[in-house]
Amino acid sequence: MRKKKTGIGIISFVILMLFITLAYGMIGLKQEKEQKQIIIDRLQKGISLQEERKEEIEKLKVEVQTRQYIEKKARQELGMVYEDEIILQAEDE
Repeated sequence: MRKKKTGIGIISFVILMLFITLAYGMIGLKQEKEQKQIIIDRLQKGISLQEERKEEIEKLKVEVQTRQYIEKKARQELGMVYEDEIILQAEDE
């Protein structure tokens, strides 16, 4: 009879140890999952920022190809004017 109680005690101890091991493992997995979710959220934010930047670049790409943009840059950066234009500048005091 005593041997039977010892066997049940050992089995109970083994089951308890398995339960503790599984519980500890679940806690570790939960923490890892939370860390991975933080990384995913950060990456998704980066993706959305890059998509916005891509849209801005596409708009600029279209704008750069317009005649008005080319004329504006030629006037501003190169000082170019049409042949029949006269440039008036105020006298500096």
